[in-house]
Amino acid sequence: MERGIFITGTGTDVGKTYVTALLVKKLKELGISIGYYKGAISGANCIANSDAGYVKKVAGLEQDENTLVSYLYQNAVSPHLAAKLEGNPVELKKVKEDFQKVAKQHEFVVMEGSGGIVCPIRYDETEHIFLEDFIKSLHLDTLLVADAGLGTINAVVLTVEYLRQRGIGVRGIFINRYTGNPMEEDNVKMIEELTGVPILALIPPNANELLLKEGAIQKILQDH
Repeated sequence: MERGIFITGTGTDVGKTYVTALLVKKLKELGISIGYYKGAISGANCIANSDAGYVKKVAGLEQDENTLVSYLYQNAVSPHLAAKLEGNPVELKKVKEDFQKVAKQHEFVVMEGSGGIVCPIRYDETEHIFLEDFIKSLHLDTLLVADAGLGTINAVVLTVEYLRQRGIGVRGIFINRYTGNPMEEDNVKMIEELTGVPILALIPPNANELLLKEGAIQKILQDH
């Protein structure tokens, strides 16, 4: 297993990049030599204005921005479609090589996914690549980011089951935009009950720090 973890979400706009930035920041504050990497990013005209640039800024990373991401597309659509519109389709070999370059320079790498787990990364006459292919080729386990609100039980359970069916480990779940109302409290209880996966943090809106539950760091870093 590579020295890292893969962060995916239950869908688009659940705050995956925001939570990823808080996690990288927390690990850095704990004295871990932490690296960040994302295989493909859509909807940005440069790295500084992308998800990767956001994580670098929030976490205070000194990592060279050119090592943060391999494929950058301007169109705010799935990477497979962005590549059809712009060219430069994703090559799995390059993603593996670029991840490993970051891994050689750091103790641990947080790799962020694109959208939800069933995200087409490349889908053309030559090759079909999905987000899960990144994860499996790098032998990573995952962390899952979900919104605290209505519908999250279904989204989390389906995502966890999909990952398990493909032999991908899920170490923990982050619940984002958590305000503690009765529905959200029940969502937390039901998610842990139905999946058996621990919730590692309940993240309130506009948080600047990740308050992890006891044992969460060990869960995230296991085998590193």
